[in-house]
Amino acid sequence: MAITAPARPLRQGGPPLPPTAIATVALVMMSLTLPAVLSGGQTYPSPFGDEGAILDYFRTNPTPVLVTALLQFAASFPLAIFTATASVRLNRLGVRAPGATIALVGGVLAAGAMSISAMMTWALSRPELVEHDELVRMLHDLAFISGGPAFVVPSGLLVAGIAVPGLLAGLLPRWLAWAGLVIAGVAVLATLSFAVPALAFLLPIARFPTLAWLIIVAFRLPKHRAPANQSPQRGVPA
Repeated sequence: MAITAPARPLRQGGPPLPPTAIATVALVMMSLTLPAVLSGGQTYPSPFGDEGAILDYFRTNPTPVLVTALLQFAASFPLAIFTATASVRLNRLGVRAPGATIALVGGVLAAGAMSISAMMTWALSRPELVEHDELVRMLHDLAFISGGPAFVVPSGLLVAGIAVPGLLAGLLPRWLAWAGLVIAGVAVLATLSFAVPALAFLLPIARFPTLAWLIIVAFRLPKHRAPANQSPQRGVPA
């Protein structure tokens, strides 16, 4: 009887990172710009703005609001795919520290928050709902808090979870890893916007650099570990 060698398990790396990162950023940016074009230059209102202007925007712009919700909802899926793929990539590169899991948790929470914000925004496109002032304000506040702090803060964990092992294990250029740590710090600091509305300016400061950082990392995170980094260096667990 012939004895056959056991088949080697397939080592699948998952989908490439650049397309998922680019798709996420493109959809997020479209969710900000396309509705403004459709509404004749009107921008999505801040929950801290004039109440009359907020109510008027949602009552007169159902299509732009629906487009905002659609694009945000669509963006949450490539973000989740990017997160899962990056986490697996880090594990395959030999990262045994919690960074890969932190990145996974942060990215999943961020994608979930974006999806919830999109659903709240979708409700604001329903004409039978926007006739009720209190309901509009409640849905608008929930859409903001889920798409603002609840998205930005976990995205900081995603960035930190990649940047820390990227720095300690030499997987990323040092400038890119340090930039990620700064961005993650600002994102976590944006937690204070829950209690101090004046600190809401931290949200875009963290959000847009995070999106740009993810695209750069998608191209720079290696598929295979360089020989110089095959073993932990300077006593740092990789």
